[in-house]
Amino acid sequence: MKQRKILFLGESYRADAITWMDGLKEFGNFEIITWELKTPSNGIVNRIKRIFEFKLAFFSIKKLIKKHNPDMVIAERTTSYGFLAALSGIRPVAIAQQGRTDLWPENSILLPFKRIIQNYAFKKADIIHAWGPVMTFSMIEANVDMEKVLILPKGIKLEVFKNGDKPEAKLNAIVTRSLQPEYRHDTILKAFDRLNQKGVDFVLTIVGDGTELKNLKKLAKKLNISERVHFTGRILNSDLPQLLQQSNFYLSMPITEGVSASLFEAMAAGCYPVVTDIPGNQSWINHRENGQLIEIDNVEMLADELIWAYENIDYRKKAVTDNRKFVEQNADYNTNMKIIADRYHQLINTFETV
Repeated sequence: MKQRKILFLGESYRADAITWMDGLKEFGNFEIITWELKTPSNGIVNRIKRIFEFKLAFFSIKKLIKKHNPDMVIAERTTSYGFLAALSGIRPVAIAQQGRTDLWPENSILLPFKRIIQNYAFKKADIIHAWGPVMTFSMIEANVDMEKVLILPKGIKLEVFKNGDKPEAKLNAIVTRSLQPEYRHDTILKAFDRLNQKGVDFVLTIVGDGTELKNLKKLAKKLNISERVHFTGRILNSDLPQLLQQSNFYLSMPITEGVSASLFEAMAAGCYPVVTDIPGNQSWINHRENGQLIEIDNVEMLADELIWAYENIDYRKKAVTDNRKFVEQNADYNTNMKIIADRYHQLINTFETV
């Protein structure tokens, strides 16, 4: 397969971006050139600086194009980077929506502007990635040509996340989402306080770091469950599979969700999923069929559903087996990234012959 060059516009340090780029290198023989905005998007001052950087971005990208002469441009998100990809002059253009919608936050004063540049990116793109069905809803509302949309997750490495025998002596739960307010770890801790009061034997492992770490440790201590809650802090990616294999429950309580690789990893590793009842999770989980869906911030429901699933062992074992098969069929990194890489080569070849 002939080597081609791709210009990647987006935060190249993000795990999702790394998975995307690595897959293109491995299965498409692509060389990747990266460009990203340097100013973080946190805080009002940084957001203003980022807008000025965005205005000058076109000229920086043009210099990079002149130097490397890429065969294709791909962009993380359908707004900022997608708009820059559409302006770049390179064809083909691939853009990827990163959540239920990229028009976020919904109360932002920049929302009308974001909608304008997103619509432009949608029209100019030759392929639009929806990493899951939930991402198509906003695309349909925006009158996107759905023939350009590829609905396919990047997938996970199944050989890394293996399904082994699970400890059943106690409820051994794991949370692997970033410790930020929107992931509602406090709801999880409060639910486990109820389990503790009801005499349920459990261990809760909370993986990762974030702005809420200090507050969550205080809350666990206040609820008198700190001895049964293990905060790992930031860990190596290579350590995660073993932690998942040691757990029999996976918990995730975000208030919004796109397509969660963390959920796929847990399903592949044999953890029974208990997640929030929102569209991003409804695409993969059916309540009391292959997991459980919990109302946002409903502590009592979370506690009750955990007890129900813990006590119904046979049901849970069947769900775990079915989930592994589902991930193998729908979220295999080796299969899905080859499909994506092949599609890129086809698009490049098409534009060369025009």
